[in-house]
Amino acid sequence: MSTSEALEWKFCQVFGDRSPVEEVSDVDIVSAVEFDESGDYIATGDRGGRVVIFEKCQDKQQQSSKKKEAKTPEYKFHVEFQSHEPEFDYLKSLEIEEKINKIKWLNRSSNGHFLLTTNDKTIKLWKVFEKKVKQVLSTPVGNGPTATKGLPPVQAIKFPRIQTREVIVTAQARRVYANAHAYHINSISVNSDGETYISSDDLRINLWNLAVSDQSFNIVDIKPVNMEELTEVITSAEFHPQHCNIFMYSSSKGTIKLADMRASALCDQHAKVFEEEEDPANKSFFSEIISSISDIKFSHDGRYILSRDYLTLKLWDINMDSKPVKSIPIHDYLRSKLCDLYENDCIFDKFECTLSGDGSSLLTGSYHNYFHIYNSKNDVCIEASKFAQAKPKTKGIKSLTRGLTKGKKDTKKNDEINPEHIDYTKKALHVAWHPKENLIAVGAANNLYLYAA
Repeated sequence: MSTSEALEWKFCQVFGDRSPVEEVSDVDIVSAVEFDESGDYIATGDRGGRVVIFEKCQDKQQQSSKKKEAKTPEYKFHVEFQSHEPEFDYLKSLEIEEKINKIKWLNRSSNGHFLLTTNDKTIKLWKVFEKKVKQVLSTPVGNGPTATKGLPPVQAIKFPRIQTREVIVTAQARRVYANAHAYHINSISVNSDGETYISSDDLRINLWNLAVSDQSFNIVDIKPVNMEELTEVITSAEFHPQHCNIFMYSSSKGTIKLADMRASALCDQHAKVFEEEEDPANKSFFSEIISSISDIKFSHDGRYILSRDYLTLKLWDINMDSKPVKSIPIHDYLRSKLCDLYENDCIFDKFECTLSGDGSSLLTGSYHNYFHIYNSKNDVCIEASKFAQAKPKTKGIKSLTRGLTKGKKDTKKNDEINPEHIDYTKKALHVAWHPKENLIAVGAANNLYLYAA
């Protein structure tokens, strides 16, 4: 994608959309969105423990032989299955929700698709494949009863014959990785070697072999001897996309630590730490809460790290840990509302972030079903809606399409979003970018929105 010009984003599809009068059930709310490596499939998880996969319609992607203009991508329902069920931990007297926290695809190596799903405690490996439903038919041989002299008539012989009735898509749990985390699992990440993955909770990161479900290795442990001395928790973790020995994890203190598994079995000593010190003049009661990193992502080439905290999106160069390359204010207009957001728990919302396939554009979500697409020239804010082209109906909210070209005056004051008119119950928390095309997926409430440029 060229960053020299602004792309025009258009609404493509929405799945799960309901009329305004219908009340959205809590179990239907989207909790995870992920493209596979090809971009031909999108997997979504919800709070009810279900996984729904959508498949790209191949016949819609044909190009004109003369004009060579690709049509807008279109997806269709592929399969739905129940990944997790609600459980109860009798030892701790705790309910374990069925909510899907994360979904990660594995590289396709057979006629089926493999993906990892996790709730707070248990990770599962699923295989999604096409299955032939067969039917046994009896085919008579001969023209009816025959008689032999001196013997009673013999009925025609029937031979069984197997016939394929239909082909269905089904999902099968191949492995269950359980009982390895004492705290809630917040992230999983598949290694580039295709054989291992990591899972992270508040205090520990475990390394798994995909073929071994009853054993894992603890590679990060920040649990203090005395829990009263605990000062931070792990919020997210991810493997480097190319180097199988390198991974990173973020913390509630706003730090990102890069670790190398070649250094030691227990990666307590990080190789690098990425942290931006806060101006002491801006410190407040909410400073520690809003500095907590909710999501981190490597760029596809592994050169950059994208992080998201409550107010800001930051892009780091892996070779420069002193300060971010770019710091983008997403929620600056909410600084005056932090007290109210703390009281209604919105300040603890965890917004995801991601990068385009070529690393030139960044994507993250916001309130009022808004999501931001940012590159070096533009910051485009769109409301996730069927009517994305139209201006938001709510009075006081303006569509933020701000040019950041050098030499032009900053129009931020004119395009500022009024926090008094935002619906904080509408949250675009989950976002994903197609690995090869300008196509994004946004999960908001029970809906999955697709936009293309």
